[in-house]
Amino acid sequence: MQSRSLRYFLAAYDARNMSIAAEKVNITQPALSKAIQALEANLGVPLFERRPEGVVPTRYADILMRHARRMDMEYRHALAEIDAAGGGSESLLRIGAGPLWYSRFLPTVLEDYLERYPDARVRIQSGVISTLVPQLQSGQLDLICTTLDFPAQAGIIREPVIEVSHTVIARSDHPLKGRLYENNPVSPSDLARFRWIVLADDQVGTGRILSYFAANNLPPPSFAIETSSPTLMFEMLSRGDWLAHIPGRMIPLARRFDLEAIRVEGVFWSAEAGICYRQTDILSQPLSRMVAAIRLFGEKLREVEDGQEI
Repeated sequence: MQSRSLRYFLAAYDARNMSIAAEKVNITQPALSKAIQALEANLGVPLFERRPEGVVPTRYADILMRHARRMDMEYRHALAEIDAAGGGSESLLRIGAGPLWYSRFLPTVLEDYLERYPDARVRIQSGVISTLVPQLQSGQLDLICTTLDFPAQAGIIREPVIEVSHTVIARSDHPLKGRLYENNPVSPSDLARFRWIVLADDQVGTGRILSYFAANNLPPPSFAIETSSPTLMFEMLSRGDWLAHIPGRMIPLARRFDLEAIRVEGVFWSAEAGICYRQTDILSQPLSRMVAAIRLFGEKLREVEDGQEI
C-alpha cells in the first residue's frame, strides 16, 4: 500500500467529507474518490458508507485508521531521525510547554540557549498534558515541558527536572481570605461552596480537583469557566469569588492580578515537572542542546532552592 493512499484515506476519515478531504490533500474530489475506491478494491472491504451529507467510516476503516496513524507517526519519526543523523543544526525546534514552563522557566532557558546558539530557531507552543503528549507522539512537537503526572508512554523518554506543588488561589479579598481563616487552613467543604475556573482540555489538572473533593467525601465542585489562557483565568479571578489552582511557583505572576494562595487542608496536588521527547538512536543537534540546557537550568534551580551558591 502506497503512502499516498494512506494519506488520502486519513484525510477522508478525518473530514468525513470527500470535497473537504480533497482540498486538504490538494487534489480534485473525483481523484480522491477514485483513490479511495481503488484502496477498497485492493483491501476487498468497504471503508466508507456514502451518504448525502458525507461519508461514514465502516468498522474496517476504524481498523485501518489505527494502523495508518501508527505508520504515519513512524514515518514522521524516521524523518526526524534521518535529519538528526545528517547533523543538521539549523532545523526548527518545536517545543510544547505548560503554563508554568512558558511563564516561569523557559524565558531563562531560551535566553541562555539563544545567547549560546544565536542561529538557533525555536517555536514555542502552549498546551496542557492532554494536548501536548499526543502532539509529541505524532511528531508535531520535538520536546514538551510539562508536569509528568501521566502514565508512561511507549517510545517516550521522561526526565524529571523539579518538584511542583499546586495551590488554590483567589483574589486577595476573597471570602476564604477573611479573618476566620487567618490561622486555620480552609476545609474542603468550604472550598466546595465556590465555583472554579480551569484550563481548557486540562483533563489531568481538572481530574486532580475532582480527586481532592472525592478523597474528602464531597461531590465534584461546579466549574464556571474553561479557558486556554492563564491570563484570562487570573483576570476573572480578580473580578469575582471564583477559585482556581496553579503551580505554587506561579504565585508571583498571580500576585500581579492581586491574587493570593489559599492554605487548604491536606495536599492539593504535587508532582514532578520535567521534559519529554521521543526515544531515538540519535537526538537532533538542536534537541540535544535544548535538553542539555534544561537539565542545567534544573540543576541551578535546585541549588538555589537548597541554599547553595551557584
